[in-house]
Amino acid sequence: MSYIDGFVIAVETARRDEFVDHAKRIDALFLEWGALRIVECWGDDVPQGEVTSFPRAVALNDGEAVVFSWIEWPDKATRDAAMAKMQSDERMMAEPMPFDGKRMIFGGFTPVVDLTP
Repeated sequence: MSYIDGFVIAVETARRDEFVDHAKRIDALFLEWGALRIVECWGDDVPQGEVTSFPRAVALNDGEAVVFSWIEWPDKATRDAAMAKMQSDERMMAEPMPFDGKRMIFGGFTPVVDLTP
């Protein structure tokens, strides 16, 4: 069964194009290492909650947008091998992140329901 990595970050709206270019370069590496699909989503309807919300989770500031992303892997073993490669690949180290990585939320998930029409 597939394995999913999920990410939520805050990106300055003025850096949207820079983020998209960065994502295309980095996502190509994940595809090279076995990812099946990568989706990067720029938030345009992300309400501020009173208790919890995406904006609260990433400490969203004025002039920033929430970005929600996921990587689909064929299995956890492929993902784990890719994460190991990520740690040592010079191409990853040469890429400055156009967002504050300290506010990134991420995790790995095993699908329990997967509906496809």
